[in-house]
Amino acid sequence: MLKRLLFLLPLLVLAFTAGTLFVFWTAADDDDGYFSESFRNHYGIYALPIPDSLSFAGEPVAMDAWDLRERYDREILVNTYWQSNTLLYFKRANRWFPVIEPILAAQGVPDDFKYLALIESGLMNAVSPAGAAGYWQLLERTGRELGLEVNGHVDERYHVEKATAAACKYLLDARRRFGSWTLAAAAYNMGNAGINRQLENQKVNDYYDLHLNEETSRYLFRILAVKQIFADPKASGFHFREKDLYPPLEFITIRVDTTITDLPAFALQQGTTFKKLRLLNPWMRNTELPNRSRKVYEVKLPT
Repeated sequence: MLKRLLFLLPLLVLAFTAGTLFVFWTAADDDDGYFSESFRNHYGIYALPIPDSLSFAGEPVAMDAWDLRERYDREILVNTYWQSNTLLYFKRANRWFPVIEPILAAQGVPDDFKYLALIESGLMNAVSPAGAAGYWQLLERTGRELGLEVNGHVDERYHVEKATAAACKYLLDARRRFGSWTLAAAAYNMGNAGINRQLENQKVNDYYDLHLNEETSRYLFRILAVKQIFADPKASGFHFREKDLYPPLEFITIRVDTTITDLPAFALQQGTTFKKLRLLNPWMRNTELPNRSRKVYEVKLPT
């Protein structure tokens, strides 16, 4: 009997201790004051400073009017506190900005326009409700007008290098039309005709003096906010290591000037898979690549 009691004693002590802890934890879970105090002590949302001056593409940004300051305030708050989305911006930009930046420089387009691509698509091959596609969100008609091939088999709006060069053509033309990079950026969102109509109707010549639809009125300030966050990530609360960012893609390039009737089979012949082929060449939109004109396509393959 004594042996049995000695055996049960530790179990009784353990049960009593567990019950006591359960009651304590349950009380803590139900204690609104405890949770409220913890929330106050460990969590905070802060108003963010608004700079007295900003610039876009070397052009000063008017920050003296209350509506302009509040438009910037909205975008810096949204992009700072939508942490997951903005952190993904950093990760993707590490891969794609080194591709985009030299093309902008070679075409004579200011480096700030890389943030336009970032806010347009998040550097993803997204498709808008209006049918704009790719990192630069070009419409089919616009893409063709800018020299891109767009059809059921090939859609170069998804070709980052070619789409960037096409976007540069649009921006350079808009800059010549309107006389400023700021209005060129607004025209990229609203269209040349739309911006020109608003400038004529409202009898002004500055983006910051225009009364526009909500999307275009936010547009420049979204770019400015993301540019500000990228200038000093830690000041906006973003902490990451180099290894956390997405590295540039590694590939070799081959030139193809004939029809490929079976892209999955072609991929296997090249020692890869159709999935990997499409990931590196999203401009391929089908399982074949017709090419009666013997156009030269540069196809990326995994190293």
